[in-house]
This record gives sequence, C-alpha cells and structure tokens, in this order.
Amino acid sequence: HGVAIPERVLRDGVDIEMYAPGAVKPVRAAFVVLVRNSELSGMKQAMRQIEDRFNSKFNYPYVFLNDVPFTDDFVAETTAMTRANVSYGVIPTEHWSYPAWINQTHASECRQSMEKQGVFYALSESYRHMCRFNSGFFFRHPLLSDIEYYWRIEPDVEYSCDIDYDPFLYMSRRGIKYGYTIALHEYPETIPTLWATVKSLIASRPGFVRHTNGMAWLSEDGGDTYNGCHFWSNFEIGSLDFFRSEEYLAYFDYLDQAGGFFYERWGDAPVHAIAAALLLKKEEVHWFEDIGYYHNPWTNCPQSPESRLRCHCDPEKSAIHHYWASCTQSWLALPSSNSSQSALN
Repeated sequence: HGVAIPERVLRDGVDIEMYAPGAVKPVRAAFVVLVRNSELSGMKQAMRQIEDRFNSKFNYPYVFLNDVPFTDDFVAETTAMTRANVSYGVIPTEHWSYPAWINQTHASECRQSMEKQGVFYALSESYRHMCRFNSGFFFRHPLLSDIEYYWRIEPDVEYSCDIDYDPFLYMSRRGIKYGYTIALHEYPETIPTLWATVKSLIASRPGFVRHTNGMAWLSEDGGDTYNGCHFWSNFEIGSLDFFRSEEYLAYFDYLDQAGGFFYERWGDAPVHAIAAALLLKKEEVHWFEDIGYYHNPWTNCPQSPESRLRCHCDPEKSAIHHYWASCTQSWLALPSSNSSQSALN
C-alpha cells in the first residue's frame, strides 16, 4: 500500500499554496499605487479594505510609486498592513516633468484661464504630471518590468464586498485586457482638443481603429464629436502588455506631442478609455459588476440578491442608476466584436 498523498486544496483549479505570501502567483500581477507620503492614513485605510476583502487570501504584491522617496514611516506602516511582498519606487524625473516641446509660459497661461472657468485642479501642475504619468509611463517603471497585470488602488477608497476569486486569473484565462467598475462622462472643459487630436491620429494611421463598434461608445455622431464616455481609472485592472503595445505607445506619443496634458487638463481616464474602445474587442473589456467599490463621490454596488450576503453597500446608490454614469450600460449594449457595423474610417 502506497502512502496517501494529501489532497491539494484548489481554488479555481489553482493550488491554493500558490497564494501563500512570497509564493509565485498563478498570474504575474501586482497592485500599483501612485501615492504621496502625506496620504499615508488614507492609504492604510484602502489597504485594510483590500486586505480584508481580498488580498489576505491571495497575497498579491504591492508596488508603491512616488515622485519623491517614501519616508521611513510610510514604508514601515504600509509594510505592516499586509503579509504580501511590498516594493517602493521613485518615478524617473523624465516621467514626471515637462518635456522639451512644452512651452511652460503658455502652459501657465492656460492654467490661469482654466481657473477662471472653474475647472477642477485648474492650477495644479502635479495633477497634470500625474495624469501624463498614468497615461504613458507607469507601465514602464522598472519595478513592473516582470508584471503582466496590474490593479490600481488609490488612498481613501473603499471595497464593500468580499472578493472570493482571483480577478487577475479570471482576466488572463479569458483574454480580458481591461477591467473597470464605473464608467462616467468626462468634464468637457478639461479636454477641449483631445478628440480632435485622436481624430488626427486616426487619419494619419490607417488601420489604427481595430474595434469599429467601440467608436459608437465614444461618439454618437459617427465620430465627429466625443461624448465623454470613459472608464473611471482610479479603479482599473488591466493588462500591461496592452499599454506596452506598439499601437498604444504610438497613440500616447501622438497625444503627448500635442501638449494637451499641460495646455489643457487631459486625464488618464479618457486617454485609457479611448484607446481601449478603439483597440480592444468588446469581450476584452470587462465590467466588474460584482466588486463593490467607492471613490468619492461614486460607488459601484452589485445589484443581485446573492451579493447582499457578501456586500455592505446600498445597491440603490450604485452609479449604474445615474445618467452621468450611463456609459457602463452603453458599453454593454454594443454589438459583439464580429459585427461589421460601420464607423469612422
């Protein structure tokens, strides 16, 4: 009689030992966090939530990024929040500064003009560096060089539902490249020329638009104007290979040369979303309806009766019920990717 081999405990077909702290995970993935030292308290709150709801079972690593070195207190207190591996990196200066082609005097004048219009963060230079970094550089940081999927977390966010499966594994098995919880309309005064710049890029690169149906999500007049629909990027789970692709890099470089990150206030959310809508198939973008999430002032709360057993959010307050967040419903209503619906050429 042979010795009985202990039965391995499996989760979604994966040996649960792969989720032990320090173990090689089934997906090369990490939480990516852009955060200031002054946001330590809010960061600990967010970590406590994601640990309690998900990561105490899965132990995916954290990568913290900052444009200045993290303080000893920040490192000690965030490391203490998790059993998972934690890394801390400084953003290269060239990824958080004005490129040579930007006229900084003109940029300052533009900020003053936007302030008079009452635009949020109109005067903030750091906000613009952040949006440009999240649009075109976070995925190039050396600490992410061997990472395939990322989950973006910000300070002060809340997770209101237990997450009992691995979203990274769910996405990688299905070929999903981008995941979101809330889709909103952008403030048009922050992106006056973004869509014109995108249209110019499309005209200069035949074949750039891979997902013609995605154009119908971005524009209700055949591509003439942009309706502002975007995935709210303070929560996103995505494929870094998508952002590292030749198509995305060419897209970002074109936008970057146009100067709108500094002369206007282009956000990384519409930049990511326009790329996802035009370059990815509908099936490669996933709404995590089942992940309860709150970032002031919006929440995503699952609607099913079953979710009430693992969530504490109020389903009636979910963004899905509001017009401003109706872009989720319009994405779900798109034809499947094999449709030949015509769009902007």
